Amino acid sequence: MSRILVIDDERSIRNTLKDILEYEKYEVDLAEDGPKGLEKIKNGEFDVVLCDIKMPGMDGIEVLDKLSEISADLPVVMISGHGNIDTAVEAIKKGAFDFIEKPLDLNRLLITIRNAMDKSVLVTETKILKKKVSKKFDIIGQSEAIKKVIEMADRVARTDARVLITGSNGTGKELIARRIHEMSLRSAGPFVEVNCAAIPSELIESELFGHEKGAFTSAIKQRKGKFEQASGGTLFLDEIGDMSLSAQAKVLRALQENIISRVGSDGAIKVDVRVVAATNKNLSEEIEKGNFREDLYHRLSVILIRVPTLNERLEDVPLLANYFIQQICSEYGMPEKTISDDAIRELQKIEWRGNIREFRNVIERLIILCDRKITGADVLNFAAPLK
Repeated sequence: MSRILVIDDERSIRNTLKDILEYEKYEVDLAEDGPKGLEKIKNGEFDVVLCDIKMPGMDGIEVLDKLSEISADLPVVMISGHGNIDTAVEAIKKGAFDFIEKPLDLNRLLITIRNAMDKSVLVTETKILKKKVSKKFDIIGQSEAIKKVIEMADRVARTDARVLITGSNGTGKELIARRIHEMSLRSAGPFVEVNCAAIPSELIESELFGHEKGAFTSAIKQRKGKFEQASGGTLFLDEIGDMSLSAQAKVLRALQENIISRVGSDGAIKVDVRVVAATNKNLSEEIEKGNFREDLYHRLSVILIRVPTLNERLEDVPLLANYFIQQICSEYGMPEKTISDDAIRELQKIEWRGNIREFRNVIERLIILCDRKITGADVLNFAAPLK
């Protein structure tokens, strides 16, 4: 049952609201002044607060200020018999969900409460989702090799320096890019990913910079590119070693001038983007072959981070195994399985050509095919790597 707290110095209004809301199947608690209301909020969980503005001692605006420190996401509906536009605007600016004048319109009050409840549920669901998403991108490991990478990522995150992340496929380059974004001053902005290897060369410019209507046959309407979409946040250019030379030239200009042009337009668009790039290729070799621009390489590699292979951090195998077992069993809705020490030792003997990505797939296979405890024999039987 949803809980509502009513803070009002007039007993008759408190009791009337209590009767009305309990009739509507809400659980209602009452407080006769601001300090008592704040105390109840500290000690209990409420879905919505109805708070009078004109109260002796601490008024409703002061309660709203204090409440933002205790529970910033709790919806507060301000009520007052002395309402005016300035008061309403001040209340909304300070975070109130809505403002209702006395005498209260019952229908409006109930609709406002329902809307506030919806907001409360949405905020809770969003927090849960963010936790799930954040957990999905955890970097697991205690080895010196991965600690150095994490330390470097955290050190550069709070700057706007461009970062080039290198490493073999499946090592977790995207996780490092996401960590840099989440630890940065741009974390409230978007994180936009572009897989340069997955987009045909003739479409990469449109993908990055957008296009105007009629710029090419299938351009039936104007479209913003990834640079514009990432404005205020981070643009992650994955597999940048596979980008065409013509697109590289435009990216270089964007990095130099913070200006882009959509395909089919000469107009300049200002963008505010931090670029983090990643590649599994040796860009020095690609430069020698004429496949990658040296000037772009120097623009991108202000900070170079190399992510180690799993074979370089085998001491992290126990942590990774238990992390993936917990994650996969949870996803499948099955009881969590355990893994024996001899199974860990067998996993550490494998040459992981596909790195963390291959390792997770093997753990998933073992979870599906094995009993409650994964043994060394299970690893020998089911974890054969690609020959």
